[in-house]
Amino acid sequence: MANPLQFAYRTQKAIGVFDAAPTYAPLPGFVNPEGNLRCCIYSPCGRYFAWASNDGVSVIDTSAGQVLASLPLPTVYELGFSPRGSFIATWERPAKDDNGDATKNLKIWRTIEDLPEGTEKQPLGQFVQKSQNGWNLQYTADEKFCARTVTNEVQFYDSNDLRTVWNKLRVEGVTEFALAPGATHNLAVFIPERKGQPAAVKVFTVPEFTSPISQKTFFKGDKVQLKWNQQGTSLIVLAQTDVDKSNKSYYGETTLYLLNANGAFDARVTLDKEGPIHDVAWSPNGKEFGVIYGYMPAKTTIFNHRGVATHSFAMGPRNTIIFSPTGRFVLVAGFGNLAGQIDVYDLEKDYRKVCTIESGNPSVCQWSPDSVYIMTATTSPRLRVDNGIKLWHVGGSIMYNEDHVELYNVMWRPIPVEELPKNADPLSPIPVPHASAVAYLGTVKTPSKPVGAYRPPGARGSSTPLHFKREDEGGAAHVMGNGTPSISTNGFGRGRRQHGLARSRSDHQRNNTDPSRGNGHRDQTPSAPQVPAAPASAQGDASQNPNAKKMRGLQKKIRAIEDLEMRLAGGEKLEDTQMKKIGTKPSVLKELEALEKES
Repeated sequence: MANPLQFAYRTQKAIGVFDAAPTYAPLPGFVNPEGNLRCCIYSPCGRYFAWASNDGVSVIDTSAGQVLASLPLPTVYELGFSPRGSFIATWERPAKDDNGDATKNLKIWRTIEDLPEGTEKQPLGQFVQKSQNGWNLQYTADEKFCARTVTNEVQFYDSNDLRTVWNKLRVEGVTEFALAPGATHNLAVFIPERKGQPAAVKVFTVPEFTSPISQKTFFKGDKVQLKWNQQGTSLIVLAQTDVDKSNKSYYGETTLYLLNANGAFDARVTLDKEGPIHDVAWSPNGKEFGVIYGYMPAKTTIFNHRGVATHSFAMGPRNTIIFSPTGRFVLVAGFGNLAGQIDVYDLEKDYRKVCTIESGNPSVCQWSPDSVYIMTATTSPRLRVDNGIKLWHVGGSIMYNEDHVELYNVMWRPIPVEELPKNADPLSPIPVPHASAVAYLGTVKTPSKPVGAYRPPGARGSSTPLHFKREDEGGAAHVMGNGTPSISTNGFGRGRRQHGLARSRSDHQRNNTDPSRGNGHRDQTPSAPQVPAAPASAQGDASQNPNAKKMRGLQKKIRAIEDLEMRLAGGEKLEDTQMKKIGTKPSVLKELEALEKES
């Protein structure tokens, strides 16, 4: 293998294959194709790279760049490889022949095939596939079987014989299925709600289709995402409705379920913040997963394989979670209409935060196979300006930058885990940045300090009291009069109180309610909580209270810490000493409380 790290990109006019660190150079021996290039893809094993153009489909060896195979198909719009790269699938737009019958537009080919000279390559199998969504066959990890859905059933084929159906699973109303990776031959199918019956996810073992080995039924499930862990032993079901009947969201309601493939465990994953589920991802170890959920600022929590929360990160504007291929790191980011910040955490170092990357507005974010680099890219057609590729070190430094005109796609070449360097520390030593990264840093403007909210002159220079802070800024969750937390319309800020103190008094005067009267009794809405006054002892004369001076010093420390917390919540980067100072807050509060009791 010429270089362990490699990526490929597709622009408006060309395709490039590029060796990454430390060479940062085009792949030797590869001739960049030009013209109308519709799609490109690496095989999951990393040995092959293929693209489709008006001239047909081409497959190259990723280590040398030489063309290994060509398919004379000028109208291919989708490509796909089997897990080990033995088979390649092509999808063309649906069409009709001279008799008005639909043509077989989904074709499966052997990637590499020894044929006599002059013999034309023939497909292993052909199917009519009208929908572009879920167009490809799904293979087991060992490529022994493959499957596809037709009306009310999942059909299985021997991967070397696609002309006859080997077996079939009959499931009335099935719309989605997912074959498990790993050594297991497990299959999950989804049946949406119909005729008053709840939706269901059922798990079978191929080819034992008599009864499911695990299943879960639920309402509020019009469509789902089925996410297996890498070992194929546990399944996450992210269910979504088309309409939110509570009118809290335009995009429907989302719920999360967890199933064990052997049927020993299934449950709904309990989330402690109201709002949508933005993203969910398995760790490569298959024993934990991460979920981002709730109205913004969203909450990110790590759960174990039994659905029990083990750690929660600081809340913030985040909607993407991706574990590194080695499972040591996790990135939590905010893309789309969010600011593009990427937080990287070290799971092996007690969830320590490694860095925060200001990535701009990328539409692609991927870990390198060795977990040392993070690739971000801004692509068309989502954004037609500032298109380009950036490589970041896991420690937060930019390593490489390349601008493009109308960049459509970019991807790392996969590398099997067994081929990665053993016992290497991704954090050190830090690689030397490419010259393009140094030039990029020279053009980046220093981010301005967040202005923050307007503060009247009398309140300037002092920290915000805790009872005025949002929950993600360190304040307590606001509770309504009926004991339930309030939810604002967009998730930010404090929820509205049902009645203020003045409103409660006016209602009482207007209704003149007397609890002693029989049916005239009415529960009154509790008044707004009063802010506790500062202890008189802390404001008293030092001669009367020997601890007064020390208490004033501690209160000054608390104000300084709260000011640092405000700056941190506003997105400002703090020094290590400042972060340590924030960590001393509980001990300072405890000491102050002890002095107040003595006074």
